[in-house]
Amino acid sequence: MIEAGPLLKHIDTPDDLKKVSREKLHQVCDELRQYIIDIVSVHGGHFAASLGVVELSVALHYVYNTPYDQLVWDVGHQAYGHKILTGRRDAFVTNRKYKGLSGFPKRSESPYDTFGVGHSSTSISAALGMSMAAKYKGEDRKSVAIIGDGSMTAGMAFEAMNHAGVADSDVLIILNDNCMSIDPNVGALKEYLTDISTSPTYNKFRDELWELMGKLPIGKTFTREMASKVEAGLKGMVSKSSNLFEALQLRYFGPIDGHNITNLVDTLRDLREIPGPKILHILTVKGKGYELAEKDQTKWHAPGLFDKLTGEIIKKKIETPQPPKYQDVFGLSLVELAEMNPMIMGVTPAMPSGSSMKFMMEAMPDRAFDVGICEQHAVTLSAGLATQGVKAFCNIYSSFMQRAYDQVIHDVALQKLPVIFCLDRAGLVGEDGPTHHGCYDIAFFRCIPNLIIAAPMNEQELRNMMYTAQLPSTDLPFVIRYPRGEGVMVDWKKPFEQLAIGQGRRLKEGKDVAILTFGHPGNNAQTAIRNLRLEGIDPAHYDMRFVKPLDEALLHEVFQNYPLVVTVEDATVIGGLGSAVLEFMNAHHYHSQLRILGIPDTIVEHGSVKELQQECHYDAMAIANAVKNLLGKSVLVEG
Repeated sequence: MIEAGPLLKHIDTPDDLKKVSREKLHQVCDELRQYIIDIVSVHGGHFAASLGVVELSVALHYVYNTPYDQLVWDVGHQAYGHKILTGRRDAFVTNRKYKGLSGFPKRSESPYDTFGVGHSSTSISAALGMSMAAKYKGEDRKSVAIIGDGSMTAGMAFEAMNHAGVADSDVLIILNDNCMSIDPNVGALKEYLTDISTSPTYNKFRDELWELMGKLPIGKTFTREMASKVEAGLKGMVSKSSNLFEALQLRYFGPIDGHNITNLVDTLRDLREIPGPKILHILTVKGKGYELAEKDQTKWHAPGLFDKLTGEIIKKKIETPQPPKYQDVFGLSLVELAEMNPMIMGVTPAMPSGSSMKFMMEAMPDRAFDVGICEQHAVTLSAGLATQGVKAFCNIYSSFMQRAYDQVIHDVALQKLPVIFCLDRAGLVGEDGPTHHGCYDIAFFRCIPNLIIAAPMNEQELRNMMYTAQLPSTDLPFVIRYPRGEGVMVDWKKPFEQLAIGQGRRLKEGKDVAILTFGHPGNNAQTAIRNLRLEGIDPAHYDMRFVKPLDEALLHEVFQNYPLVVTVEDATVIGGLGSAVLEFMNAHHYHSQLRILGIPDTIVEHGSVKELQQECHYDAMAIANAVKNLLGKSVLVEG
């Protein structure tokens, strides 16, 4: 049993927090930070981001009247302290576990979670909407957006700030500047923020200015206004670009130390009384309070289980060699291909480590690019590269690709530009839950003309699809979707082979029933078939490989020989492989019985991939049951 500290154990709501004296808030922060370390080290989860905003979390709930005043946390990796302070301390051991607390703020979980998040850069827009609604309804309700500097690189954040400056709404934007998203930040905005925060001239004069103003025998309002004008002029002298936020008509305050709890409380109290749109720039350290996380912030973003005393990350002790992650197969194979083809380049929006684009960035830094949290830009940048003969591998998580849908249609598909989209984390991703599941890419891409859509069943197939996609003869956009985590082949590094586009393969002949699979779930089907054969049932198995174009010759073979058919995919059953097969059946007047297995038309919550596939009924046992059900035989019950 993990115990909270003597102060924290009595804080069940922000009202309890407000009873703590200002002088003891540092102790609350220490206990909250230790509690997060204790829980995450044993139960897993995101780590460094929440440690970096412990003081901010305490200060916000100490100063603001939450949940009436509304806090919107961007992304949500940083919201663990917020959850613990708002009635979920004892339940926090269930964080990210099946049927437990979500790893992100979630409106249905708590009234303190004012907006559901998981993708970056949405907080300013949401908080501005809340602020505008409060003004319209005549409510004295404050709205605060807490956004990281990594999230600030996305275009949506700038769109929201551009509107906030003229909306005349009482919204506060807190820029949590730690120079990190998951990997180190990139781009001109990062350089601009560094310019402000590290200028010794600006910081020295600013501190002296505020100290002087505090001694002048003049009114508080006049002092604040005067100091603000002098400070703005000072910033202009120090950095010619430091008026970015003022140019958007946002009053800029800071930068200040985000780990000084008493100063944070005083600053937030002052800002609470200043009307209009404003931005507070705080400087924090991702992983603050845990030395190893401070030193290697990328590694400790979500380290898994670890020994909190030694810092040793606990890994399963496995005697035999294990298959690699699909991500690493992608990254290492991309380097191989780039060595063979000088016209290959790589693009990823802020996920070089997660996607393993880091391998190419290390080996060929002039040919692989992290563009920041900018999926739309990543897609159109890749399209621009393609116009010049470059084979651009644009690597984006399936869930994040939703943000660049318009660019895929207008900038890639309409122009038939052969961009190669590698959709990482396709299918159910596990503990990150519904904001990160890659459920919809087959459905939303299958309706777009000129796209090729493929999915590998194993690591060798992924390599061959990547090889085929970059060949000069492949002149259309090529989508390859693959899941998070380990594959199935220990000996995966086989020579590249060209695949015939739109051609599947028959893996096994059988009787009475055919199982058609797309991608990694084909391995679930193989397990199901082995178990069914023990009961005297012998299905055929077809790996479709491509959902667009479909292998129509293979489908004619299936429907001419099998009256019973099961399709399996790790994507929504609406608009996916099963739907494509139904459309084919209708067009060619086939009348086989068809059972479609995949992600149902509902929001799938978080849990392990195994638990979620079982819930969605396309694990090995569910596939076997579907076959037996079609054959009119008794089915097994999930244990």
